[in-house]
Amino acid sequence: MEVKFNFDSNVFPLFQPQSVDDLKDPCPVFDGTQWHIFGSSGAVATETWAILHATAPDLYGPWTEHPVVDLRISGSGVAAPGVIHESGVFHMFIQTEFMKSGGRCEHAVSNDGFHWVVLAPAIKAIPDTGEDGIYDPHPAIIGGQRYLVYSGMPKFSRVPQPDVYLARSQSNSWFGPWKRVGKILDHADVPHHNGREHPDYEWGIEGAQLVELPDGRVLLNATCFLPEGHRGNRQRVFFAIANEVNGPYVTAGPVLDPGENGENGHSTVMINGQQLTLFYQSRVAETNHLWRYGLARCDLSQVA
Repeated sequence: MEVKFNFDSNVFPLFQPQSVDDLKDPCPVFDGTQWHIFGSSGAVATETWAILHATAPDLYGPWTEHPVVDLRISGSGVAAPGVIHESGVFHMFIQTEFMKSGGRCEHAVSNDGFHWVVLAPAIKAIPDTGEDGIYDPHPAIIGGQRYLVYSGMPKFSRVPQPDVYLARSQSNSWFGPWKRVGKILDHADVPHHNGREHPDYEWGIEGAQLVELPDGRVLLNATCFLPEGHRGNRQRVFFAIANEVNGPYVTAGPVLDPGENGENGHSTVMINGQQLTLFYQSRVAETNHLWRYGLARCDLSQVA
């Protein structure tokens, strides 16, 4: 698809964390008064993560970090929250695993973004299927319906190979129950992603999010891994577009160049009128290859 998104502003790094090496998986949310950002804070070197919470009067900051969110849920990979604010309530959907089979998409609610109550899991992995492991859930409202988009992966022996899956709320509320729609984006649909048999396969498609475009089409925002280049330089934010929420999606390709010796990934798109805002993670030489957040914007009316 010959679609080019031209970002006319890009601020990176947006802020420096207080006491951790890396910031990943950003999800900014406006509560009507101030901005909240939820994400993963920790260290890639040890794959230890906590749930970041920070607030600011504006997306550009200044950002104030708060104590990490303790949901008291079990799992070796509790991270990457997808959060939405509706009718005065924050709804957080969060993974429990991402580097092994199993896992749950947990659902927690909060009135203020600080104090949370964990409810029953929204969805769980299905053993011995393409959803033998699930992670990276993100809520979306498309066509007035409530959805969860997430990564699902079959059993693996070397490294996860997830594709993108979708579930729809049967009550059209964030409380479910959730009906699985199935896979909406496969490795084979993304020519700029490393194939399953790639000799230096790095990872699958992850960090997916859905957002409705002003013209009614659906934008899928996700992370791929390029089939060329050295590790540490192959992760990219890419967009794909469909007429319907369940696809088929046609990729518009990677949308943001991190420059030499760097990469970007897991991000959240926000659309206000004709303005698209991309809140993303990236690591480059300037950050000593530690993950930080960036903020880029483009005018949809100028999309080529």
